[in-house]
Amino acid sequence: MMFAPVYLDHNATTPLHAAVREAMLPWLGERYGNASSRHEYGRAARKAIDEARAQVAAAVNAHPTEVIFTSGGSEANNLFIKGAAAMQKPGLVAVSAVEHPCVREPARQLVKSGWRFAEIAVDIEGRIDIPAFAKLMADKPKLVSVMLANNETGVLQDIPALAAQVRAGGGWMHCDAVQALGKISLDFRGLGVHGLSLSAHKIQGPLGAGALIVDKRVELAPLIAGGGQERNLRSGTENVMAIVGFGKACELAAAGIEERARRHGALRERLETGLAQMGAQIFSAAAPRLPNTSFFALAGIDGETLVGKLDRAGFAVASGSACSSANPEPSHTLMAMGVEAGLARAAIRVSLGAGSSEQDIDGFLKTLGENLASLRTLAAVAV
Repeated sequence: MMFAPVYLDHNATTPLHAAVREAMLPWLGERYGNASSRHEYGRAARKAIDEARAQVAAAVNAHPTEVIFTSGGSEANNLFIKGAAAMQKPGLVAVSAVEHPCVREPARQLVKSGWRFAEIAVDIEGRIDIPAFAKLMADKPKLVSVMLANNETGVLQDIPALAAQVRAGGGWMHCDAVQALGKISLDFRGLGVHGLSLSAHKIQGPLGAGALIVDKRVELAPLIAGGGQERNLRSGTENVMAIVGFGKACELAAAGIEERARRHGALRERLETGLAQMGAQIFSAAAPRLPNTSFFALAGIDGETLVGKLDRAGFAVASGSACSSANPEPSHTLMAMGVEAGLARAAIRVSLGAGSSEQDIDGFLKTLGENLASLRTLAAVAV
């Protein structure tokens, strides 16, 4: 009997939605105008971009003029951090200890320009350590970046409360919401941040498209200079096809968010009930999390080895962040949470998506149990 592979790594990327593909297809053929051109072809491209901009803005309660299209979440994060730093005198830049590398690294690079860098500690569940954050605020940071939803644990941070403190101190607050988009409701106004980063391929949109939502009162220096596209913040001929796909993906994601969250929450509970019976430790179980994400470990079992066995059995999962998969070190998120290195190396992430089902969860648990037994036998022989 042929076995259909099961994809359980939707936090890494998602399959392109059929309606998104349909919206993009004309821009692979009969539609090909440059949006900066003044003729009919160019006007059609500009109209398509404007419509997509409105769709992205509506998904996060922003104004279309606040949407700056980028090549993805990494560029959006770099644009805000480096762009904001370039408009200020050097001071303190602070990011949470569990940020994605595309936030940590550009923030660290500011040290070369005279900035001071600080990491904001988290507690054992992966939430911002409030006393540590309060102490940091006393030092008046000029730039602060804290992600809304962690890509590994799924932990949600209280961004409105944190942003209020940053604003009160005169600083600028940025939030990486790449993993949150399409999984929980987003409100740019309600979050109270100056910048919000988004990405299309996490919500069944195309790779290579993202956006930075920027408060109109904030002035950034562009990373890419040239023709002045995207309010002079991101020069270069626009990728109309990808932008159109991003807009459609945002429209679809916003429309079904509540039902999707309920369904994923029920599937995660089914998964974690089975994992608990196997003796798994589920990270951040006591914290608010994305409904689709479960990060766990089975003591004594190497995560990479288990991911390989599950892959050969037809189940695609991750041992951590896809962007850090080449790094042999334990998850920096778990290390920041104080998890012992050996247990951190055993970590496995399951992230659910539109096509995930009870049958997928049951099949995964069955296969996991079978592989677990063989791996524990090998471990016992090795000892």
